[in-house]
Amino acid sequence: MDLATLEQVNAARVRREAVIVVTEIATGAARAVREADVAADPLAETLAPRFRSGKSGLVATEAGDEVFLAVQLPPPRLVVIGAVHVSQALAPMARLAGFDVTIIDPRTAFASLERFPDVRLIAEWPADALPKVGLDSFTALAALTHDPRIDDDAIVAALDAGCFYVGAFGSKKTHGRRLERLRERGVDETKLGRIQAPIGLAIAAQSPAEIAVAILAQVIAALRSRGAVAKDAAA
Repeated sequence: MDLATLEQVNAARVRREAVIVVTEIATGAARAVREADVAADPLAETLAPRFRSGKSGLVATEAGDEVFLAVQLPPPRLVVIGAVHVSQALAPMARLAGFDVTIIDPRTAFASLERFPDVRLIAEWPADALPKVGLDSFTALAALTHDPRIDDDAIVAALDAGCFYVGAFGSKKTHGRRLERLRERGVDETKLGRIQAPIGLAIAAQSPAEIAVAILAQVIAALRSRGAVAKDAAA
């Protein structure tokens, strides 16, 4: 890899951007392709699903050449709003799945190190905490407090930041009221349509651990599809 390509890759890492280094096997020539630029690349159809799956590997081009794709994705993050029972089950599961986990809850009775000893814990209001955390397209946000005073600001921030997943607790009726509040705040319908609520896959989950499984499965599916059909993410 030449110095210019290496500098592009390092810059992408700092900005938490996805990048693929395409190396021609015959010549050794390499180039870095950012996800934001993939549509203009001659290998766009091959690269796009790799940005979702995160899989590196050797592929053949239509011209009959072989290239190696070294895929580099930012570490995915999960920001959980609410230091609740489900969060206690979700945090260790998400860490095992490779997510950097942050719990945010201004209620210090819930947000304690005794309840969350092994994850980043911020006992502040989301409006104060989220700028410190930083939200981006490789961050998922799960709003779990049932309290609109806490959840709504976080949801709006996640939608504005383009988080790959935004989910929230609540029944369909509760979510309907949430949508009305967010519309009053000026959130457009396209963004509102991205909210997963009721949160989690529909697996009839009952216990906090089961609900955590349903949420994490939905987050992983969103990460690996990221706007495309799920079957493409397996490419």
